Amino acid sequence: MTSAIDSAGRVVIPKHLREELGFVAGPVEIVRDGAGVRIVPVVESTLLQVGERLVIPASGAVIDDAAVLELRDADRRTSADG
Repeated sequence: MTSAIDSAGRVVIPKHLREELGFVAGPVEIVRDGAGVRIVPVVESTLLQVGERLVIPASGAVIDDAAVLELRDADRRTSADG
């Protein structure tokens, strides 16, 4: 997938990718990552109280079985490497 940087330095993240990652209009953090950058949505660091429980606010990202398996496998690879 390719995109372009315009003269003002803006990059368009394709709609299907924004939807898949749960990105919505608002602030993001841009982090240098080697020769590239990583874009991370800024989420509230506060917990919400729902009834008697404290919960982490939802990011809007869709988490399906494939995503859970991918995260689990990535964690296993990292643990095996370390």
